[in-house]
Parts: sequence; C-alpha cells; structure tokens
Amino acid sequence: MDVIKVVAAAFKRGTIVPAFNIPYLPMVKPVIQAIVDENAAAMIQVARLEWEKFGCGSLEAVAEEYFKYMDERHTLLHLDHVPVVDEDGRRVDYRPILARAIAAGYQSVMVDASRLPLDENIAATRVAVLTAHASGRAAEAELGAVMGHESGGIGRSYDEIFAGRIGFTHPDEAKRFVAETGCDWLSIAAGSIHGAIAENLRKQKKPEARLDIEHIKALRKAAGIPLVLHGGSGIRQEYILEAIAAGVAKINVGTEIRQPYEQAMERRGDIAYAQNTVYERTCWVIRDFLQVSGSRDLLDNIFDFMEKKNEGEV
Repeated sequence: MDVIKVVAAAFKRGTIVPAFNIPYLPMVKPVIQAIVDENAAAMIQVARLEWEKFGCGSLEAVAEEYFKYMDERHTLLHLDHVPVVDEDGRRVDYRPILARAIAAGYQSVMVDASRLPLDENIAATRVAVLTAHASGRAAEAELGAVMGHESGGIGRSYDEIFAGRIGFTHPDEAKRFVAETGCDWLSIAAGSIHGAIAENLRKQKKPEARLDIEHIKALRKAAGIPLVLHGGSGIRQEYILEAIAAGVAKINVGTEIRQPYEQAMERRGDIAYAQNTVYERTCWVIRDFLQVSGSRDLLDNIFDFMEKKNEGEV
C-alpha cells in the first residue's frame, strides 16, 4: 500500500487509519493478525520512548518482526514520535533516528518538535520533512501539546486542561506550520492525552478524555491536510467518531492494547496467552470501537474513484 494514498483516501472518505504502538515485540504478530482478520488498513508503529523505556528493543527490531508477518494489502510501518526534546526535557538528535528508520524500511516517520517555540518547531520539522521526502517517505509532525508522556503524568487535573484549552493547537499557527514545513499529516492537540510512561503510573487507567470537535473542524479548515490524533485510548467513542468526521484520518492506539498485554503476562507469564489477549483487544478496537472492519475494501473503492477522476473519467 502507498501510505500517502491510504491516509489521503481515509481523509477524503471520513474514515480512519488506526496506528497501533508496539512497546513489546511479541505484540506485532497478534496486532497484524487482527488487522488482517478484520479486513482493515492500519499501521504498526513504534515511538522512541518504547525502545528506551519499554521492551521492544529498537526500531530495527520492530521492523524485523513486522516484515515477518506483514500483509502488503493491510499493513503499513510507521515511525512514531521521535522527539526533538523528549519527555524528560533532554535534547534528542533526531536526524540519525530518521535515517535509521528509512534504512529499516519504515514507510512514514514522525518528528515531534512541539516542546519548542513555534519558529524552532517549524525549523526542526522542515529538516525532518525534507529528509523523509528525499527518500519517498511521508512525514508527520506535531503542533500543540498532547500531554501525558511527561514522567509525572499530565501534572494537573484533566478538567483544568480541557476547560482552559491548555496546549491546544491554534488554527492560525497550524496554517502557517503546514505551509512552511510541508508536512503530510499534522498531529493536533484538542483534548486527548498520552498514556503515562513513568513506572509508577503505567498501570493506572487513563483519565477519560474529551475532544473539542469544533476546534478540530477549525484545524482541518486551517491546515487543509489529514489530521492525526495521538492518545486515542481512553476517549469516549462518540468523541472519536465525531473527530473522524471532522478531519482526523489517523489515530494512535497504545495504552488500549499495551495494558492488556502487561496484565496477561503478570497473570500467567505466558507469551502465547498474552498475544491472544492482544489479538482479541485489537479486534475489538477495530471492529467495535473505531468501527473500521472492512475499511480495506472501502479504501479500494476510493482509490478507483480518485484514479478515474484524475484521468477525467468521472
């Protein structure tokens, strides 16, 4: 599959491409199997923090596992969240990481310079976009502050964050950001939060998040490109479905499948049992929560329509 075409088609049709994070290597196989069995189109992805603070080893290890089980019709490989400033406040040399991902076969990459001032975010993101595009890869970027990856969690009450629109992406900044960086997709902040990564917080249930749908609509109009929602776990379903209709075309799912894997391993210490638990949960996310079972066939129909339109047949 062509990752640019897939996300563009989802954006055009008002559907979603789920992107499943892999903090532990044995999760790759059951997640791919669930995607295929539900006849969906989805991404396998890994973020820097997942090889730094969890058990997936490296981006290369995830790619190697992915290519064992991939299905070209259903799956894509994405490098998630390479920060320019990480969750511990440290500067990260992101360029070698992007180069490693491209060499390993990732079809798209994501750089997150959102902890920097706007001008610096634009400059760093532009470098990442040029690197990705030079190798024919898609580039995702982030503007705004999706909280929760910091080592102490979100640091304040969720209601306070949402009511004050703290960290929300500003439409005027989004318009400038997209124009000056050339990014293909934009990760936005409109109410979602990341799962906590600190050891003492990982097992806690995420606060139930909400989304400002009117704000997402304004961002779609301003940005004009597919929007991405990070921190997809823990948001009420009605908000997710409304956000998809409003312009979100890719959604990251991490905690929703990570915690079942960890809990299964704690109960039995049996990888096969934990894999089955992840498979069942991933099927539920695709089929019941996001309601995108069969999306692969739907995207085929959109591809056909777009090609005919380009050729002047419709």
